[in-house]
Amino acid sequence: MEERIASPLQISGSITPPGDKSISHRAVIFNAIAGGTAVIENYCPGEDGLSTLNVLRELGFSINSYGTDIRIGGGLLTEPKGALDVGNSGTTMRLMAGFLAGQNFRSCLTGDKSIQSRPMGRIIEPLRLMGAEIDGFQGSQMAPLSIKGGGLRGIHYRLPIPSAQVKS
Repeated sequence: MEERIASPLQISGSITPPGDKSISHRAVIFNAIAGGTAVIENYCPGEDGLSTLNVLRELGFSINSYGTDIRIGGGLLTEPKGALDVGNSGTTMRLMAGFLAGQNFRSCLTGDKSIQSRPMGRIIEPLRLMGAEIDGFQGSQMAPLSIKGGGLRGIHYRLPIPSAQVKS
């Protein structure tokens, strides 16, 4: 005997998809520099997102997490006391290089062995053209990166390879 389930007239409820890693990085960085206090809901809780939060804390931003909700207080950005460790997060490395290139102090971004083997030329070239001083290893293409920022100017730049990280 075959049984069939009748189609319901209505389905109700809600779902919350997991936080998006790419958006989480950008949301916390943009809110840090916006000033005031912001709450970012559904922040992606993975190691890469935590790396970005840790780097921002080292730069003086107040960050508190409540599960996947992040409260960030924009405010006085301070020169880091040492190298900023991005762990294994290529997104943190590349986005924070751009962020730090606009600051009027010297900083150093480093990470684990995997990060130190990844090419950084695609972000270094446009940042240099904008006026940032960036040095690294292997012809200034690999981390750790030393960045002396400030005084950036806008440029027209055609990406040789599409990259959301370079655009950010």
